[in-house]
Amino acid sequence: MAAVSPAVAETSADIDTDAAVISASLADPDRFATIYDRYAAMLYRYAYQRVGPEIADDVVAETFLAAFRGRASYDLGRQEARPWLFGILTRELATHHRREKARYRAMARATYDTVQDGPADQVAARVVADAARGPLAAALAALAPGDRDVLLLVAWGQLSYDEVADSLNIPQGTVGSRLSRARRKVRRALGGFDPQ
Repeated sequence: MAAVSPAVAETSADIDTDAAVISASLADPDRFATIYDRYAAMLYRYAYQRVGPEIADDVVAETFLAAFRGRASYDLGRQEARPWLFGILTRELATHHRREKARYRAMARATYDTVQDGPADQVAARVVADAARGPLAAALAALAPGDRDVLLLVAWGQLSYDEVADSLNIPQGTVGSRLSRARRKVRRALGGFDPQ
């Protein structure tokens, strides 16, 4: 087997970056499907947690449509498109904010009488989680939209502070203050219990 020279390896790595794929998609729009393949499941999981299955498919589709249409303005200096896509998704979710808030209110009112077979630890964990679900949903509904976006991008989207800042076009310090404020309010709403 022939060895690949470092220059060729570098070129191959550059071709695989999100920025390179998006750049190539300007001439060959079908190339954008690679971005979809890389991130659709991740964005769907996040959207599903935010708005449920009824809306998640639509919001993710709208996100990729907006990303495709806006790909010419993508900052090619950013090698990874994940923060950019989460930013678009967050804006799309904002259009569904009222539904999201209503969903949290409904979850807060719902009761869960689930019994689980299995070891006592699993049952105890499920009981604690079910007991916290209503108050947690109510606490999320009560947060300011910007605070909720930051908290959920970190907790459910698993984005770093830098990625959240990129996604929402806010300074990293704002991410920290919004996250701190959101965590404090959620903890207070849960009687000091930390849902992490």
